[in-house]
Amino acid sequence: MKDDRRSAFRDAHLDRDTAAHVPQTPQTQSPSYRLAFADDDFLFRDELRPVRLQLELLKFQMLLDEHQIDSTVVLFGGARIPDPVNKDKARTQTLAELSHFYDEAREFSRLMTRKSKASGNRDFVIVTGGGPGVMEAGNRGAQDEDGVSIGLNIVLPHEQAPNEYVTPDLAFNFHYFAIRKMHFLMRARAICVFPGGFGTLDELFESLTLIQTGRMARVPFVLFGRDFWERIVNWDALRDAGTISPEDLDLFRFVETAAEAAEIIENWDPGPAREAIPGR
Repeated sequence: MKDDRRSAFRDAHLDRDTAAHVPQTPQTQSPSYRLAFADDDFLFRDELRPVRLQLELLKFQMLLDEHQIDSTVVLFGGARIPDPVNKDKARTQTLAELSHFYDEAREFSRLMTRKSKASGNRDFVIVTGGGPGVMEAGNRGAQDEDGVSIGLNIVLPHEQAPNEYVTPDLAFNFHYFAIRKMHFLMRARAICVFPGGFGTLDELFESLTLIQTGRMARVPFVLFGRDFWERIVNWDALRDAGTISPEDLDLFRFVETAAEAAEIIENWDPGPAREAIPGR
């Protein structure tokens, strides 16, 4: 969306273009002469890391504000879980067996996008990591309903390209994991976690920790696939050891289907706010 505000100061774009056409002299060709905001070598210096962090924080924030998106529904899940039509090509038999969660993620996204469209695409907008697998299914379900969805990609050695179903104007790319995770959760009205690997586990436990410690408001938090999650995480052992409190296991619910997850979100009662754990 175009910003029509006017400034009394000279436009930065104009100065950048003007500076590119100055006479070529030893002085103008020196790196010191480059405009600071147009000097990649300068911006990439270690000392400029705080500025780059701020830029990644601001860009997403400003563009979502311009699109008038107030709240999101977060889908976390594995990049390697295949579309069931391709499950014969899965790397392992377990991944092939988990492929039905691709369809559940797609259907769940359809249901949420219907709610989102009723709000003028302002609330309950699907946001994924923008990649393949469960992320693709989430963005695909939104497109099925002619809605919009967000993709938050990050530069990785592999699996980093945005899937074809992300709304183009809402496709983002990040350098900093920390800023990306902040944006996943800052507008979250619900968090849905499908089977996945290290990245999914990182997102799952960081989100739970923020809610557990009172750093984030409690929202519907659903884990798709009880069998998967109970095989890879011994939740009861954490409780029995005293490393988490018994009530911490009430912060999330297990579901198997998109309809179950949608019902939990539709009938959500957050209950009393949690106090932050001292020292956290």
